Amino acid sequence: MGIFDFFKKKPIAAVAQQQAKSAKQVATEKGEAYFEVLSMDIDPNDINSGAFEFDWNDKMIADLVRHGYMMDPKDTDADIIDRWFTAVCRNVVLETAEQYEAMSPRVVKSRDVGDGRSEVS
Repeated sequence: MGIFDFFKKKPIAAVAQQQAKSAKQVATEKGEAYFEVLSMDIDPNDINSGAFEFDWNDKMIADLVRHGYMMDPKDTDADIIDRWFTAVCRNVVLETAEQYEAMSPRVVKSRDVGDGRSEVS
């Protein structure tokens, strides 16, 4: 390889690949919050246990701090994201429970306890 080979044009595909931006880069450049679940692992020995891997940008952290997710000045970005994600999951569970409860028929039992009174449960 000669000394001038370095200056030869790169193939168009290589240039296009270098110019492609990730969703995180695009959001960051637009000043928008970015959050993504990169992976989720489930413990094969305990299907109720697992782990998530997240990615985020500084704008996401700033928004969460502004909304009260920083509880201690020593909180790391990961602490803040974890607190927010836990709240999101909790809200999903509560909403699902409310929907289930709304669909479940209510059974009202009444028992005559005498003297014209009833016990309702």
